[in-house]
Amino acid sequence: MYYDLHMHSCLSPCAEDEMTPNNICQMAILKGLEVIAVTDHNSTKQLASISEVAKSLGLYFIYGCELETIEEVHILGLFDSIEKTNNLQNWIDEHMPNIPNQVDYFGKQEIRNTKDEVIGIEDRLLIVSLDVSVEECVKAIHHFGGKAILAHVLDRKNSITHQLGFIPNDLPYDGLEIKTLEQKQTVLEKHPWIQEDSTVWFIDSDAHRLIDISEKENQLENQLFKDWWGIGV
Repeated sequence: MYYDLHMHSCLSPCAEDEMTPNNICQMAILKGLEVIAVTDHNSTKQLASISEVAKSLGLYFIYGCELETIEEVHILGLFDSIEKTNNLQNWIDEHMPNIPNQVDYFGKQEIRNTKDEVIGIEDRLLIVSLDVSVEECVKAIHHFGGKAILAHVLDRKNSITHQLGFIPNDLPYDGLEIKTLEQKQTVLEKHPWIQEDSTVWFIDSDAHRLIDISEKENQLENQLFKDWWGIGV
């Protein structure tokens, strides 16, 4: 199944205003995708409307969020229901500092409905670190019934290899996100304890603009989606 499981809506201050529920879903269809997830920074508040639009258009939708740990590492939490992400949001609220957003500097943080109308504004700055460690973040994602994916693992900013220097061999993550197949070899060379065949690898767009949403290029086996989320059953 063709997928893109890492993109940001207009709720994320670093994303463009064009990243509305309808625009995201329509672009995903135009690009030939079958499964998408929206993963805003430290928030799940846009997921309800986007999931409705996605389902109405025949897209499989996975509920997501990109969490930032106290080490400034980004981890994707991917879930199969809005109820689970609502529980995650309550946990986020307990661990996120109450820093006001500065719209002129960081950008808007808008919540939109299924008609792309603004129905809310997030006043707290979302691009901040939670007061939890990498290990605690992965544990929380699992506690609420999700899968923990280490985001853009070789990036120079907010990746686990940049912030910690390596991927711990005892960290119970569910998948690793890379940007190219070449990056997989780099990860394996630097981490001999990681087994290529037993690791789930993702190549996502991390799109903040519509044009950057993935093309019909990257596939995961249908069985993985069935095993993890019941998609395609």
